[in-house]
Amino acid sequence: MIRHDVTRALAALGVVGALAGCSVDVSAAEETDGKTRVVATTSILADIVGNVAGDAAEVTGLIPPGADAHSYELGLRAVRDIAYADVVFTNGLLLEPQRLTRTVDTTVPEGTRVVPVAEQAERHGFQPRLLVEDAGLDAPWLGLRVAVPEQDKAAVPKTAVADIALKHIDGPGDMAAYIVGTFGTPELLFNSADGLDEKDHTTLPIDAHTHVSWAFSEPGVYTITVGATARADINAEPAPLKDQTFTIAVGVNPHEVLPGADVITGGHVDITAEFGADYHGSIGLLGDAPGEGETSISHAYERAVIAVPSATLQEVPAGREYRFLGNPGDETYLLPQAVLGKHVHGEYDPHFWHDVEAVKAVVKLVRDELSAADPAHSAQYSTNAEHYEELLDALNADVTTTLDQIPQDRRNLVTTHDGYGYLADAYGLNLAGYVTPNPSQEPSPRDIIALTRTLENLHVPAVFLEPAAEGAPSDLVQVAGRLGVKVCTIRGDSLDPPGGGQAHSYIDFMRANAQSLSSCLGVPEVSGTPTPKTQ
Repeated sequence: MIRHDVTRALAALGVVGALAGCSVDVSAAEETDGKTRVVATTSILADIVGNVAGDAAEVTGLIPPGADAHSYELGLRAVRDIAYADVVFTNGLLLEPQRLTRTVDTTVPEGTRVVPVAEQAERHGFQPRLLVEDAGLDAPWLGLRVAVPEQDKAAVPKTAVADIALKHIDGPGDMAAYIVGTFGTPELLFNSADGLDEKDHTTLPIDAHTHVSWAFSEPGVYTITVGATARADINAEPAPLKDQTFTIAVGVNPHEVLPGADVITGGHVDITAEFGADYHGSIGLLGDAPGEGETSISHAYERAVIAVPSATLQEVPAGREYRFLGNPGDETYLLPQAVLGKHVHGEYDPHFWHDVEAVKAVVKLVRDELSAADPAHSAQYSTNAEHYEELLDALNADVTTTLDQIPQDRRNLVTTHDGYGYLADAYGLNLAGYVTPNPSQEPSPRDIIALTRTLENLHVPAVFLEPAAEGAPSDLVQVAGRLGVKVCTIRGDSLDPPGGGQAHSYIDFMRANAQSLSSCLGVPEVSGTPTPKTQ
């Protein structure tokens, strides 16, 4: 017998059919030894929670060490673990993929608390880092956003969500909207080619946005009608927002579509579902202000034209995962997502664990949440948390001392992606540049030139790759090779898998990164002095 919650989650994952003629063994999950059952999404978070839980609770991680937290897809065992959990800890701030988040929401038992630690650790002094995006683009970044007016934020819970759907499209061809994964795997949001129905939607929490790629099969003028519903939480009754229609000019002169229109030719703009405390609202266009001062600007949707220039024309990739765009070699007008790689986030950076002080705030939160779920072991959780914080204090001192060895003029960090802001802020590094590898789309010659100039002008001695990217084709590696720049290891959002590497705990993870940064960016090797081995 499969528990109903598990069945619902499997249906959301699209794997219920695989269960025909077989059964799912949940007996192990139903057995209990009296311990509180705790689930944590990432391997790093599971280790942190495990140090606070000790032997008073059973902690299970959903995303295994070495897996990409941004794109991992849950298996049947993970769904079962969620269905029998007493507490679920997620990273929050939209680090986890939307499908994982939806699975958690639809699977947790009634009364089980889901705790997004990066969002709720603010009550223990953690201040999430704001994300700042570059609006200087040759074409618009067109995304999706959910917003609540400032005056209503206190009355709308952080659990509130909006479902955004493509309801109608008029135009000379088909349109698809999708998110691209780190290694080029797309996740479809909308696709008019097979007709519009209930699958053409996505769910986002409040104060969040997602970068989206938009593909158009033919040039011309498109009008798309977008609808949305607002909910206080994933299980609440939806309240419909007012549908809106937007105009997109693909490969044609956008100024001729609507005379006197507000033509959007660049910058970051989102189709935004906005609702207040009464869960009523509308859909509009919210973008970055072109000048200094204001951080955002609203566009009158009825007088706005989003321009997709002819320069975006390219061939459909050969991979089968892109067949929804047509056959390999077919042409499509592609308005790419702002950041390559699946990159769904809110206004704040989710990669808090690169700052040990931020982790200490999370430890306090975990202590409180475990104590609330399991009051009988509250004293044990407090003792464990206090001891772990002492270890973190020692770790922070060691990391600081290690990184302080890097000369000021060599403290420039160039990585594969932009997930190291907390590390830079906490330990005095400079984020000099990053490249997100994506097999489906090559960087432009201008991108390669900019990267080359960064390495040359700053005399960067080393660039850093995450273990999962090592050995894979990378423009960062190629440019570094031409310039004689070292390629070193930096760990991003996962512990090392069993049997590989040395970072099998959060403390080991931070020590390994500090040692790699110090040895690769530090004082050049002096004759007769061995260079420290990078991890």
